[in-house]
Formats: sequence, structure tokens, C-alpha cells
Amino acid sequence: MHTPTATGDVLALLRTALTGTADRPLVLLGNFEVEEHWARGEPGLPGIVMPGSRVVVNRMDECALLLAGPDDHVVLKAAPDEEYLRYLGDLGLALPRVLTVGNQQPQRTVSEDAVTDAPLVAALGRLAAAGAHLWPHGVSVVEERLAELSGLPLAAPTAAVCKQVNSKIYSRLLADELELPQPEGMVCRDIDELDRAVHRAGGWLDAGRPIVLKDAYGVSGRGIMVVRDTRRLAQLRTLIARRAQRGGGRVGVIVEEWLPKRHDLNYQMTVDRAGAVHFDVVKEAITSDGVHQGHRMPAPLTPRQHRQVQTAAETIGRRLAADGYFGVVGVDALTTTDDRLYPIIEINARNNMSTYQERLRRTWFGPETVALARQYPLRLIRPLPFGELRALLDGVLADRPGRPGLVINNFATVNAAAAVGAEGASFGGRLYGVVAADSDRHVAAIDREVTDRLRDCAATVEQP
Repeated sequence: MHTPTATGDVLALLRTALTGTADRPLVLLGNFEVEEHWARGEPGLPGIVMPGSRVVVNRMDECALLLAGPDDHVVLKAAPDEEYLRYLGDLGLALPRVLTVGNQQPQRTVSEDAVTDAPLVAALGRLAAAGAHLWPHGVSVVEERLAELSGLPLAAPTAAVCKQVNSKIYSRLLADELELPQPEGMVCRDIDELDRAVHRAGGWLDAGRPIVLKDAYGVSGRGIMVVRDTRRLAQLRTLIARRAQRGGGRVGVIVEEWLPKRHDLNYQMTVDRAGAVHFDVVKEAITSDGVHQGHRMPAPLTPRQHRQVQTAAETIGRRLAADGYFGVVGVDALTTTDDRLYPIIEINARNNMSTYQERLRRTWFGPETVALARQYPLRLIRPLPFGELRALLDGVLADRPGRPGLVINNFATVNAAAAVGAEGASFGGRLYGVVAADSDRHVAAIDREVTDRLRDCAATVEQP
């Protein structure tokens, strides 16, 4: 379908932005859901974290294998399946060297595991002496602590800067400052602001306009509540006010009009240490109840909307640089049913799922390629070795650039929950991959075939 770009060019762009030079070795950490650390001690909406889900999400650390180059290291919670590594090698991907923690705990992130592992910290110290930098998925106080213990300089801003930029309150105030279109709404930082927002939103509800309440540090659908009547709004106001009174009067909530969406979007740019902004990509985001499920590429935008997104990215990136941020930035956006573009719903001051697809996108997929990045949920009755999975999907797996099919970009999440349930009990897993072909119809056909094969393998897999 196209001539691939050299992998080194992709990684060189990122290295230069993160470290100031194109040949600096990196140590990658896939500490997904770093937002949980940013949210600690912050007021907001009540959230629920399912332990089984956390165990699977923590093994998304393996996504970093496809982002790093052969001169880099990736720290993982456990060694990858050897058959999976052979599969990636067969695809022609030059892989990084892998370091694993000595005593991983399923409920902890890879960073939380690493800071307690003295031999690993010592090994990272030797990499620091060789000039390597630490590149986490996102930076909290845990990653700062690992950098301090190991001596690895962070290829990222401080935790305080990352936390500030990631707040939905920051995003909303930034959009106001830059005069970017955004849903009607208000920030609530104390009870007085909350009461004014509730009063205004009550008028919207009376007029039949739904609203949404967002936790300033909510993530992946948690901490988002759609409200359609004033009684429910009053209940939430009471709950939030009680939490605020216990926390010194602080509130951390956004109240916005709920827009009639046509498409969710996510775009990514990279801000370098000098403040220059490089627009990377825009994709359609696939969501379910606010939870990210994947991406479609290319995004269904008109040329004018695409230009608007790029202009917004440049403007936002320059403003973030002024606040001390550099590195990868993901911005959530949307189009409405009347074709209006809202280029900033929230800012993600960290790597995004798109980040881990960039190497594939630039080396495997040309501008004419249609791609679907998604997760396939599984219900397993025993751990599934990669060799069996590869045989099961034979004929639908892509084996070279330009060939239609599925590329698997994370396997660890398939069996991550196997060890935390009762013996003999089924457990949930996820297979992450990117389906690429030359048309939407072809992509949909491959996606259905993958789904059917996973469902039909009843001896190994039970569908929920």
C-alpha cells in the first residue's frame, strides 16, 4: 500500500523533542493510568476502580515495546511471551532490550514495582551513566522518585507541571484564554462556583438540554456523569459539597452542556524542549460510555476541519510550552451533528494510545491506508499462549507492510488477570491490535473475522 518510512526517523523526532538530541537512548515505562496518582487528594466526583480492570491495565506496559528502538530499554512487569517477541521480530521490528521487575504485584503499576526493586534501580543507574534518559507514559511523584533513585534524567516535565496541564479545569480555562470553541460550561473550584454552576445548569435542564459533570482528574469514563433532570443535579450538588467541606472547601468539577456528538476525535502533537510544536495525527476515537475503546484512521473530517484541528494544536502547544510542558500531548475533541468542530474537550499531558501506534502508522501504513485500532475482549478459562493465538489467527495477521490484516501490539493484557482469580475460574483479558486495509469495508471484514475466530475457539475462550 505504500513505501514505509524508516523507523529511525520516527524515533529520532521523539528523541529530539524529549531530550534535545536524536541519538539519546531512552528507558521507557508504560505506567498507564498515571492519572490515579494525579487525582490523589483532589476533590471531585466519586469514582470506582475495579481491581480486575487495574490488573489488565497495568500490563498495558507492554505497549512500549513497539515505541522503543533497538538502542532503548523497556521496563516491564514481567517478561514477554517468547513467541510474541518472535512474532514482532518476524514483522521486521527492531526491538528494545527488556528489563523486568523482580517482584511484580498485579495491582501496582510498573513504576510502583520498580521503585521497590533495588537490583533494577542499580541496573537503571548503569544506564544513566551511559547517558540514557527515563521516558514514562506520564510523570507522577512515583516516576520522579524512580529517576532520583536511579540517576536517570527525566525526558519529560516535572510531575507538578504534568498534573497541572492534565486537569480538565486547566483545559477549560485554556480554551477560554485562547478563544477556542468549547461546550458552554463552568469550572467549579469552590462551593460558591459550584452553586452558580448548578443554578445556571438548572436552566439548561428545564429547557431540555442535558448536562455533564466531570471530575477534573477523572479518566477513561470514570468521573463523568450525564444529568438529565434537576433532581439528580441537586443530589450531586449535595454530595460534592459534602466532599468539599471535608477537604477544606475545595471543589474540582466541570459542569458543561452535553453536546449532540457526531464523532469523538483525538489528536496528538509533540512539543519539543525549545517550544516548537509538531502536529502528529488526528484520529476518530471509539468510545463506549466515555471509555476509550480504540481509534479509526483517517479521521472523518473535512479539509477545513482538519486545518482547524492543526491550527488549534499549534496554538495549544505553544501555550503549554509557556507553562513548562514538553513532550507528547493528546487532545480530545469532537464534532457535533450540525458539523461544528470543538477542538478542545480535554488535554492529556502524557503518552496516548496513539503514541504507541505511531511507529506502526509511520512505518507500516501509508496515507491511503484505512486502519482500526481496537481491543478485543476475551473470557478465558486458562492462560492462552501466544503460539496458540497466532495459529488461531493465521491468515488474518499481517506479516509485512502493505499486507491487509491485524497487527498485535499488546499481548500481555490477554493473560494478565489469570493469576488473580480463584483456581479454575474464568478471567477477562484484552487483545490489542490494529487492523489495516485499503478500505473501510475490507477493514470491517477482517475485524469480523478476528472477532469470529476468537468467539469460535470455545475450548480456549468463553465470550462474556
